[in-house]
Amino acid sequence: MAQARLRVTIPDGPWVGDVSREFPDARFQVLTATPDDGAGFALVRITADDTEPILDAVEAHDVVTHCSVMAGDDGMVTVQVEALVPLLQMVARRAGVPIEMPVEIRDGVARIDLTGDHERVAKFGDALRDVGAEFDVEYVQQRVNPGGSLTERQREVLFEAVDRGYYDVPRECTLTEVADHVGIAKSTCSEVLQRVERTVVREFVDDLPRRPAGLEAPEDDGIERIQ
Repeated sequence: MAQARLRVTIPDGPWVGDVSREFPDARFQVLTATPDDGAGFALVRITADDTEPILDAVEAHDVVTHCSVMAGDDGMVTVQVEALVPLLQMVARRAGVPIEMPVEIRDGVARIDLTGDHERVAKFGDALRDVGAEFDVEYVQQRVNPGGSLTERQREVLFEAVDRGYYDVPRECTLTEVADHVGIAKSTCSEVLQRVERTVVREFVDDLPRRPAGLEAPEDDGIERIQ
């Protein structure tokens, strides 16, 4: 599993890119976003010294079909926006990788956080290029969660084995001792630990980069980067 952060320059057309460039000191945070056929719905928080002219610009934008204020305070307003050309949502949908919220946009540049397998993260970059969006990669790093699919019973036996030194070198306890402490037969304990080891190793290997298209080989700092 890969975690990536990109800084995407939104091209002309999508309202949030155009309006944020018109008001470069304002901060736009997309809190939620849902794509639809040819349109998108988003809940956006706007922070600025004066939000009124920004709201006027949002409502007047060519691709915005509906805009309503959900909450407001001094220097901050939350709006629900329905708009055509939901660029980032379309790209995420095409790549098959979700964008983590909130997405922050300032002066036409969006900070995008992604989590997915390496192939889909690379595909997200390709999809951005296809729509003419330029981007920089802040980081791509490995996110490994071996053992995430273990059962509760498997975890119990594994933790007992680790705590008692079964996996130490040299071993501090025998398989029989682990089985006795857990209260199961030695043969059952052996089978459980074999399944655990197979699952953990496979999950770990599946998460290791295999240099899919668009990703470089790992560097000395352990970080891979999208071309």
